[in-house]
Amino acid sequence: MSAPELVRLVKPRALPAESMTITADTAELEALAKRFGVTAVDALNAHVAFETKDGAVLANGHLLATIEQPCAVTREPLTYDVEEPLTLRFVPAGSVPDYAPDEEIELDSEDLDEIEYEGDSFDLGEAIAQTLALAIDPYREGPGADEARKAAGIVSDEEEAPSGPLAEALAALKGKGD
Repeated sequence: MSAPELVRLVKPRALPAESMTITADTAELEALAKRFGVTAVDALNAHVAFETKDGAVLANGHLLATIEQPCAVTREPLTYDVEEPLTLRFVPAGSVPDYAPDEEIELDSEDLDEIEYEGDSFDLGEAIAQTLALAIDPYREGPGADEARKAAGIVSDEEEAPSGPLAEALAALKGKGD
């Protein structure tokens, strides 16, 4: 396993009083682009405010990034901005209950982005990187995608006329009603 590309350790016992701004440097941006399989991550900034609740650290804010990747259809370079809210909950290791594999559990909104950490700090940078990874659309299309499909003779499901035995039966039923 390789080292995380964006490391920003935060100590729960010494949380910043003001919101924290994370800005990735050039080497971190290049490493993140390689990790996520995109042409480039041109910028990554996150603004995070902290609070504590029931022994957990809540990190709320948002991330802004600029991504460059090929269009899923034309393969032409495509640059776009990503803006995502951050709602993370860091908890000490062992504080999340273990459940049996077949056990049914209910999750509320606070349970969804719960991240366990060991030791006296957690890595906010890695959590931000993972949030960005989930926000990248691997099938993002550029402005020329529709024209490229049309030129290649690719028709969308909405444009394609229904065909086959069921479509013929439906057409026959509609014809009888007229």
